[in-house]
Amino acid sequence: MSPEGTTDERWMAAAVAEATRVEAAGEVPVGAVVVRDARLIAAAGNAPITRCDPTAHAEILALRAAARTLGNYRLAGCDLYVTIEPCPMCVGAALHARIRTLVFGCADPKAGAVGSRYALARDGWNHRLEVRGGVLAEECGRVLQAFFARRR
Repeated sequence: MSPEGTTDERWMAAAVAEATRVEAAGEVPVGAVVVRDARLIAAAGNAPITRCDPTAHAEILALRAAARTLGNYRLAGCDLYVTIEPCPMCVGAALHARIRTLVFGCADPKAGAVGSRYALARDGWNHRLEVRGGVLAEECGRVLQAFFARRR
């Protein structure tokens, strides 16, 4: 396993922990972390139900927390790890924040915006976002599948 793969798996495991944490509150279990220079800057899980806020996706909350921590809305040099392929809103926020790399776990064929359904990261923005998918994909997918299976 490459050192990069090991690093990606470490940070994705932290995102999975966030997903598991918010699942206990009844939220769809999606987690995200922002990392810079091998240091955790921010972590968040989905919270649209708890916060009564349709924009309270894990990615958005993690980006907001990272911006507060760093004192800058531009998150240059930061990487965003998220358990599922982000939706268009979250990819747009990552692009505007100047996230360096977006790493996701499982694909989202219904709303994924970096390749599954849309390809916003490649659509001519003034910022280029490196994307890597499939990191701990089975584990990330299992967490979501188990959640929805219990709700049915």
